[in-house]
Amino acid sequence: MDRERDLPGPNLAAAGCEVRAARPADVPRIWEMLRGLAAYERLEHEVSGSPERLAEHLFGPRPMVECLVAESGRALVGYALFYPTYSSFRSAPTLWLEDLFVGPGERGKGAGRLLLAAVARLALARGCVGLGWIVLDWNRPSIAFYERAGARTAEGGWLQYGLERVGMQALTEATGPRGGA
Repeated sequence: MDRERDLPGPNLAAAGCEVRAARPADVPRIWEMLRGLAAYERLEHEVSGSPERLAEHLFGPRPMVECLVAESGRALVGYALFYPTYSSFRSAPTLWLEDLFVGPGERGKGAGRLLLAAVARLALARGCVGLGWIVLDWNRPSIAFYERAGARTAEGGWLQYGLERVGMQALTEATGPRGGA
């Protein structure tokens, strides 16, 4: 897929900042910002990937994620990492926003809003019925940012669950090779 072509309309720009599809040469800076996000969220201990694996998942023969970057001048100041998901109840695609990050010195200048709007624009162009993400409950600045953009918390009493690698291994071992108990 030609990700530059996939951006509907002209690239979004405001206040000297432009949003565009990430390129392979951007990966080192994206990785640096990813590490900055982990530090901000107090989750540096969770980072076990590498720039090489991220590049493979972004630009390899079977891309798993996509990335938009915010560029001011010639410097990357933010990124949004996302991938397609699916709503079975609606029988329609959605997008999941895994990361949205703008460097501390660039916050409040519009780059984050441009990135979020660009992902929303892609979701609409692809016929998605929703765009979802999670935010840490203590992260009041981000919560306020998302709410100013029109986002609301999920309704209906939904709680997010997940299995990490160890949990997945334990589950598969407990149920045997064919999935039965």
